Amino acid sequence: MGQVHPVFLYSNNADIQQNRSLTETFFFLLFMIVTHRERERGRHRQREKQAPCTRSPTWDSIRGLQDRALGQRQAPNRCATQGSLLLRLLKHYQAVPYLHKVIVVWNNVGEKGPDELRNSLGPHPVPVIFKLQTTKRMRNRLQVFPELETNAVLMVDNDTLISTQDLVFAFSVWQQFPDQIVGFVPRKHVSTSSGIYSYGGFELQTPGFGNGDQYSVVLIGASFFNSKYLDLFQRQPPALHALIDEIQNCDDIAMNFIIAKHTGKTSGVFVKPVNMGNLEKESNGGYPGMWHRAEHFLQRSYCINKLVNIYNSMPLKYSNIMISQFGFPYANHKRKI
Repeated sequence: MGQVHPVFLYSNNADIQQNRSLTETFFFLLFMIVTHRERERGRHRQREKQAPCTRSPTWDSIRGLQDRALGQRQAPNRCATQGSLLLRLLKHYQAVPYLHKVIVVWNNVGEKGPDELRNSLGPHPVPVIFKLQTTKRMRNRLQVFPELETNAVLMVDNDTLISTQDLVFAFSVWQQFPDQIVGFVPRKHVSTSSGIYSYGGFELQTPGFGNGDQYSVVLIGASFFNSKYLDLFQRQPPALHALIDEIQNCDDIAMNFIIAKHTGKTSGVFVKPVNMGNLEKESNGGYPGMWHRAEHFLQRSYCINKLVNIYNSMPLKYSNIMISQFGFPYANHKRKI
């Protein structure tokens, strides 16, 4: 099953459609990547062969998905789920103001390409570009595509649906912090007396110090950041890229390291979302995403320690800044994200 990572670019320069400049619009990158485990895929492979996809789903055929059918569970259908979710995401995000262009990074190497789906999309208010990948890498979403023309990129995982209200507000925040990641999901690192770092939620306490409700990482899978960092990522040490390819994880932590080291600031700014939905089971054919694997947090702790070795430093800095549309005090934010 696939994952979609949307990246939106907001621009502020030369005039474009409707007299908006490239610095007043954003670019949206959607990342489709196989995420659930091979044994889960194998379990249903025979059923998939017996019921192959014969056509691309249309919006009329997935009305129940659009409504999310709360309280009802249906047997997962890989074909319908993947195409239907992509259509749902495109329909939702294309209605967001200031969107300049959409790129779908098709990372499902060996899977049938989205030709039928592409043809079924019909006319769009903004261009939609598909990029089929030949090698399955998590870092494929961080390529410098020639179509990227705006300063701001909005990247969103395929299991995340962020409201238009939240996106417009977060873009306005990013315009105030253009050198940092502005996103909706904070995380943190903590160190022990032995000098080993661990990764966890921003409520994680530092042994002996506390420091809960601080963060040092803002995940890029639901965030705005400057497109220049895509090029900066490509110019990092080969050991960094090899680490990400080794475990197919941690490209987002690496981006936080890169930005913090480059700016000397905190890597990101946390914006509290008002309405951000999780489409995890819809995006993974009914199965939990990679972050539910027992080894996921261990891998990310491993990554942080490897990154410290690669850069010979710990550039991540803590922040307790939370920006809310409604001015809620930080102490009110206790819900786990």
